[in-house]
Amino acid sequence: MFDVIVVGGGAAGFYAAIQMATVNPKLKIAIFERGKTVLGKVKVSGGGRCNVTHAEFNPVELVNNYPRGKKELLGPFHSHSTGDVMAFFEERGVPLKIEEDGRIFPESNTSQSIIDCFLKEIERLGINVLKNSSVKSFLPIDNGNEGWQITTMNKHYKCKNLLIASGSNPKIWKQLEGMGHTIVPAVPSLFTFNIKDKRIKGIQGLSTYVQVVVPAKKHYNSKIVVQLRSKVNERPVLESNGPLLITHWGMSGPAILKLSAWGANILNEYNYNFRIIVNWVPEYTTEMMEEVLFRIKGVEAKKTIVRTNSVDIPKRLWINLVEAAEISKDLKWADVTKEALKKLALQLTKCSFKVEGKSTFKEEFVTAGGVDLKEIDFKTFESKKLPNLYFAGEVINVDAITGGFNFQNAWTGAYIAANAIAKD
Repeated sequence: MFDVIVVGGGAAGFYAAIQMATVNPKLKIAIFERGKTVLGKVKVSGGGRCNVTHAEFNPVELVNNYPRGKKELLGPFHSHSTGDVMAFFEERGVPLKIEEDGRIFPESNTSQSIIDCFLKEIERLGINVLKNSSVKSFLPIDNGNEGWQITTMNKHYKCKNLLIASGSNPKIWKQLEGMGHTIVPAVPSLFTFNIKDKRIKGIQGLSTYVQVVVPAKKHYNSKIVVQLRSKVNERPVLESNGPLLITHWGMSGPAILKLSAWGANILNEYNYNFRIIVNWVPEYTTEMMEEVLFRIKGVEAKKTIVRTNSVDIPKRLWINLVEAAEISKDLKWADVTKEALKKLALQLTKCSFKVEGKSTFKEEFVTAGGVDLKEIDFKTFESKKLPNLYFAGEVINVDAITGGFNFQNAWTGAYIAANAIAKD
């Protein structure tokens, strides 16, 4: 018999258990983890450095990074946000640092610092951690009013309060659905795009700031797409700005990852086969770029086009785009035709690529979907369907763009649920 059972030995589960035991040391708490090890996602986060959170301290701005959960998280973020998370770790001997892009990491540059902090606190507070304890079922006693019965492979447990912090777990979702909860079907979020195109072949590792749009399918013809900006009723399906990274398999980087998060459901409907339009010089429209190229033609007349990278993009990319515009590598600016420069302007500002599939972003697999947000009380993160049942982390239909925001959702939900339980 436990006062609280936490299902899931990840970030949200550990943070919640520690917060509960800190507020009410008398509570008998257990964390059930189905695997052999705990905190696996924490270990691989941020390339093994653990992107703890993001340096956005204003809750009103912070919620703008959540494609699902923006409205619901505003109140919780006013209760427990970035600064509170930083204080939690620093008070426990884990100094953090803010990097230029706003991501926050341990100064040690290793996720093990976060893991060690959690394990030390768990031991100090006397919290039970049961590994290899996959939850087969959890059943409400007297509709949840008298607590819960949890069954693992060969044991039965009881608890007054049950906190589900199991992440994207189809078996848990199925049980919750059987109890009356609505589960929004899960689809991948935060993924990279698979693209085979000679314009980006052989230049992997190259990164530059771009604008990317996903046009409506009826506008896949690039000549029509050029006119999208002036037609309000024909706006792109998705739009993103930021650094784009060319990879061996296609494209990644913040601009692509933001598209994948905000478009998680749409791109799933497209079966991950669609087109994107990349503006390699987002400060210019196609018409503006044509004017720039015509001016360069007058100034650099004697130089070859391929060797005169007169716009702010990497040289290797410029060479590939010049070739894609069917301009000879020996052609000088003085000899280039007006039609050829128009083609080059299109390659620079409305560069169309066919996406054929996706790849997981490193090991940081994130899904959109989970427990319907309408069925959760966000003042406590308790179920509106069943009493003494709480949620934290990715088990609910909340997800964010990359940069530490998904962890912040886990910390905040865990903190609020933990305090609601501990004070009960």
